[in-house]
Amino acid sequence: MARSSINLTNQFLIAMPGMGDGTFAGSVIYLCEHTDKGALGLVINKPIDITLKNLFEKVELSLDREDLADEPVYFGGPVQTERGFVLHEPLDASGDGSTRYNSSLRIEGGLEMTTSKDVLEALANGAGPKKVLVTLGYSGWGAGQLEEEISRNGWINVGADRGIIFDTPVDQRYDKALSLLGIDPRMLSPEAGHA
Repeated sequence: MARSSINLTNQFLIAMPGMGDGTFAGSVIYLCEHTDKGALGLVINKPIDITLKNLFEKVELSLDREDLADEPVYFGGPVQTERGFVLHEPLDASGDGSTRYNSSLRIEGGLEMTTSKDVLEALANGAGPKKVLVTLGYSGWGAGQLEEEISRNGWINVGADRGIIFDTPVDQRYDKALSLLGIDPRMLSPEAGHA
């Protein structure tokens, strides 16, 4: 049987109340890549106890962007938690179109995700993308794994909204993501529906 070729890149994955994996309970994940080989995304609503200023100090950089210094670093997922991932506006949207960062993934129709230190160096110098979300770790799925989790009612998906990622208070991101589907979170049941 042929698998669905639906592509969920540049969409939110919203954990359903019955999510069996406590790591992802209550999560909203921005999907950076989804192919027949698997998927990669970043959790956007689980801050950890590290600010961007602290993170920059750990990598021996000084952050000269007051607008970012107190922003939290996020738990991006359980894979490679020692590695930083920077989700940011496309460079042309930030007025810095002359530069491309090493290790950048341009997300079709969406944002960019960069793993190299040069984006941090640009931010440290007061340049770089205007809006960023920095995570430690990412969320990953093997071939067919995400589709299986969705079919078991673990996740619901909807087209991503940059405003939720960058402009919505973290404690409102889950509800706002659900509202894109017209769903009130109080109406969700942890039980899967069966006819």
